[in-house]
Order: sequence, then C-alpha cells, then structure tokens
Amino acid sequence: MELKKLPPDQQDAIASRLMDELKPIINNKQLRPFGLCSGEFIVPEDFDDPLPEDILNAFE
Repeated sequence: MELKKLPPDQQDAIASRLMDELKPIINNKQLRPFGLCSGEFIVPEDFDDPLPEDILNAFE
C-alpha cells in the first residue's frame, strides 16, 4: 500500500479529503421513489426458468 509509505500528516490529509468526498454519499438518506421505471419494461413469464445449457456452460 502506497498510502502507508507516506508521512502521518499526509496520510491524515488524504483521509480527511476522502471523508469530505464521502460525506454527501453517507448523509444522503433520501430513498429513491418506488416504481421509477413503471411501465418501462415487462418481466417475461419465463424470467425464473433455468437458463439454457449452452449459457450455463459459458459461465463455467
């Protein structure tokens, strides 16, 4: 880790900067509304069916 090679004061400065960057993400407690994509697509009836053998083999 390159960060550990830096002097402690520089490590603290970087950590402080990172925390400042993360604060908007951490403090954003507003949830996304349910149903944003309502009507945009339809889940097919066979969505939960097993995948075809050739596709399963591609993952192995």
